[in-house]
Amino acid sequence: MRSSLLHHTEPEGEPGSFLLVNQRMLKVDLAGTGGFFYARQGSMVAYQGDVDFAYEGSGSVAKLFKKAFTGEGMSLMKVSGSGDVFLAQDADELFVLFLEDESVTVNGANILAFESTLTWDINRVQGASTLSGGLFNTTFTGTGALAVTAFGTPVVLQVNEPTYVDMQSAVLWSTALNSSVRRTVRLGAAIGRGSGEAYQLALQGSGIVVVQASEGHPPPQQ
Repeated sequence: MRSSLLHHTEPEGEPGSFLLVNQRMLKVDLAGTGGFFYARQGSMVAYQGDVDFAYEGSGSVAKLFKKAFTGEGMSLMKVSGSGDVFLAQDADELFVLFLEDESVTVNGANILAFESTLTWDINRVQGASTLSGGLFNTTFTGTGALAVTAFGTPVVLQVNEPTYVDMQSAVLWSTALNSSVRRTVRLGAAIGRGSGEAYQLALQGSGIVVVQASEGHPPPQQ
């Protein structure tokens, strides 16, 4: 059989590492993850070996209540066993972050998978309210791999001056940054995808914010 399709074979990687097979698919070798890791429920597209998938919810009971109150958080599955697991989410672009005794804040909608060595919690952006769309996000801390998605190729902005980002476009940002909510002075200003979006994520300090080239997937047609 001859075809350019056959060139899309999986690359070799280190045991236990999160490895990008291509821009839209992640491979996780369970051999070096301590036997398990966490992934967004429903993100598995293939696996090889003896692998088990167990619904994990939002983690602890406290996190479950936070998720119910905020709308943030993730429906997780615990992936365990031995073998290789392939993950993807709506053909979004994927990126792997390797945290080294540090932390990062991520939009819950952009989380694909992470190693069990990372601790996480749902936090509220200062000044956020139900009127401003909630603005609750997930902070990861520790050492380990974290895979995130982006709907549209993202850009990394250096935050050395006050920076404002549409909340649905913010993928992740440095936890060292001071985050708050900015209310647009003119409610009718045509900013973002709609014409009445009056709130943005405001970031100040020194760090980075990753912004995707979209406000997320459009809602399904009725």
